[in-house]
Amino acid sequence: MKKLAFYGKGGIGKSTTVSNLAVAFAERGLKVMQIGCDPKADSTLALRGGAPLTSVLDLVRAKQPFDLQDMVRIGYKDIVCVEAGGPTPGSGCAGRGIITALDKLRDYGAYETYHPDIVLYDVLGDVVCGGFSMPMRGGYADQVYILTSGENMAIHAAANIAMALENFKDRGYAKLGGFILNRRNVKNEDAKVQELSEDFKSQVIASLPHSELVTDAEELGKTVLEAFPNSDMAEAYRNLAAAVLREDAVC
Repeated sequence: MKKLAFYGKGGIGKSTTVSNLAVAFAERGLKVMQIGCDPKADSTLALRGGAPLTSVLDLVRAKQPFDLQDMVRIGYKDIVCVEAGGPTPGSGCAGRGIITALDKLRDYGAYETYHPDIVLYDVLGDVVCGGFSMPMRGGYADQVYILTSGENMAIHAAANIAMALENFKDRGYAKLGGFILNRRNVKNEDAKVQELSEDFKSQVIASLPHSELVTDAEELGKTVLEAFPNSDMAEAYRNLAAAVLREDAVC
C-alpha cells in the first residue's frame, strides 16, 4: 500500500490535483482512498458529484454511536472518500480533526476493510504543526509532494513545508517526493520553482498547465478526468500520476 501526502498553500489547487490524481490512479486499476485533511471538508467533492459527506469530526462531535461506513463514501471509480473536518468556527484546533480522523480510521480498520492500493492525504499546508503534520508521521504517508506555483506566497509556503520535512528527517517521518508546479503563468515561474527544488536537493516532478477546464469541471461537480477525459489537461494529470508512481518506486 502506497501512502502519499500532498501539501501546499491554501488555494494552490491541492484538492483539484489530488482528486484528479485519484481518478488517474483508479484508471490504472488501483484501489484508491482519498482522505481530505482540511477543515472545510471539501477535498472529495468532485469525486462525489458535489454530494455532502459528514466529516469524521462532525460524527465525533455529535456524540452518537457511529461505524466505519458512516465515515466513508464511495465516489467516482469506486474511490473511497473520507473528510476529517474541523472545529466549529471560532473554537478548537483545526489540526485536531486530522488527528481524530486518522485515529478513527485506524481504530475502525479502514485500511483492512477497503484494502486500498494507494492512500492520498490532501492536507492544508500553509503551516506544518500539530495535527497538520500528522500525515507526515511514521505509519501514515511514505512520501510528501508539495504543490506550488511561481507566486511568492506559494513559494514561501512550499519552502516552509520542505523545511519541516527536513527538520523531521531523523524522526522516521515521510520523505519529500518532489515538487509539483501548478502553473499560474507568472514571470519566471519555471526558474523560481526549479530553484526551490534545488534548494532542498529535490526535483520538480511535473508541471500542470493553467487551464479553464479545471474550473469548468468543478462547476459540473466533477474532476477533469471525468468531465473532459480526452482533454490535454486530463492527460497532464495522467502524466503526473505516472510520475508520482515512478518517484515513489525509487525514493
